[in-house]
Amino acid sequence: MDEVERGRGDLTLERIQRNRASWRGRAVEPLIRAALARLLPDEQLPAAPAVGGYWTRTNDIEIDLVGADRGPIARELLFLGSVKWMENSPFDRHDLAALTPEALPTVAISRSGTNCTSLDATYSPAELLTAWPT
Repeated sequence: MDEVERGRGDLTLERIQRNRASWRGRAVEPLIRAALARLLPDEQLPAAPAVGGYWTRTNDIEIDLVGADRGPIARELLFLGSVKWMENSPFDRHDLAALTPEALPTVAISRSGTNCTSLDATYSPAELLTAWPT
């Protein structure tokens, strides 16, 4: 607001346009978690009574999707995953490597698909929308 009040809304607009993709991803993550919780169990993943995310206070570790036996503190993790909501950048092996070396099923939800074959589950925007039948 300070920039706008000083007549420098152009700086605010430029920052919003530059970071829009990052903010959009953060905005859709809660909707994606809700859709996944409604869709499970399916042929790819088991039922997960709690679907959330995990990050440290310093954000040096961030996992977009965590399926667990209960919330807010899980006894058992059921799967880990990532949300990649970029228009022209598919989920790839680098995104998979950033998740964890743990022996848990891995899931990717991507607006632009995936080019990583070692995932246990993948979901597209169209598949997520089936969580709310019309």
